[in-house]
Amino acid sequence: MKRLLMALAAIAMMMTCATAQTVGVCMAYFDDLFLTNLREAMSASAKEKGLKLQFEDAQGDIGKQLSQIQNFIAQGVDAIVVNPVDSSATAQMTKLIQGAKIPLVYVNRAPIEPLKPDEPVVYVGSDENVSGKLEAEGIAKLLNGKGNVVIMMGELATQAAILRTEGAEKVFAQHPDIKVVQKQTANWRRNEAIDLMNNWLVAGTQIDGVCANNDEMAIGAIIALQQAGKDPKKVVIGGVDATRDALSEMEKGNLAVTVFQDAKGQGKAVVDSVQKLLKKEKFESPYVYVPFELVTKENYKEYLKRL
Repeated sequence: MKRLLMALAAIAMMMTCATAQTVGVCMAYFDDLFLTNLREAMSASAKEKGLKLQFEDAQGDIGKQLSQIQNFIAQGVDAIVVNPVDSSATAQMTKLIQGAKIPLVYVNRAPIEPLKPDEPVVYVGSDENVSGKLEAEGIAKLLNGKGNVVIMMGELATQAAILRTEGAEKVFAQHPDIKVVQKQTANWRRNEAIDLMNNWLVAGTQIDGVCANNDEMAIGAIIALQQAGKDPKKVVIGGVDATRDALSEMEKGNLAVTVFQDAKGQGKAVVDSVQKLLKKEKFESPYVYVPFELVTKENYKEYLKRL
């Protein structure tokens, strides 16, 4: 009897696995810290909901990502999730996936083209119009409304980099004594931010504040200052994401401001949205936003608990 029960349990498990709905997930990068946190959050939520996720790493290559999407379509997955390498390519992606009648969720990087509420395409992320504004307001306050600021931008092909930069520039423009003296891309990368900051320092640029589109670049700026024998605590440095590494730098006093982007919240919202699409349920809006939150030296410990 015991063997029979064990056999039945094994068969039931196999049937559950066989009938689990499969979701193809195309990530722009696997080695980006925030996107890694997001990927882990999606995996955890999908496991709870009984969905099977199949991840692919585009490695920053739009051609590779389009090929991965075509492979998912050929496999007949039940839904597709895309974290786009290049927002300008999303119209082509949407056309491919909709042509195959597969539900689609974009995550973290919004498509350029507007989404329609009556189509099975949803964006899950945070409102990038807010993140740059919150970060720049925090920096401007700590600078007492005056000083030279440099802006480190993410990949120029992404909506996040464009909107975060625009949001920051609008805030700084409201302060006549704050000047944006440099603005260049470091492609979201810590090592590229180190090189960029080094170039500015070697050129003799007077820098009172660093407004980075993400924490990895902010940390790169901190490292470059330390390598140059300068104290990063004397520069007001800001980022976006509130990663564990960033909050560690804030605890040391090196990072002044960051903006919490809720990877766990986005991951859960992606899985919830996939399930709604598969059930053909209606959305109030095709844009599912998880709010940004300002993080400072006064409240950072609260966010350590949420990572």
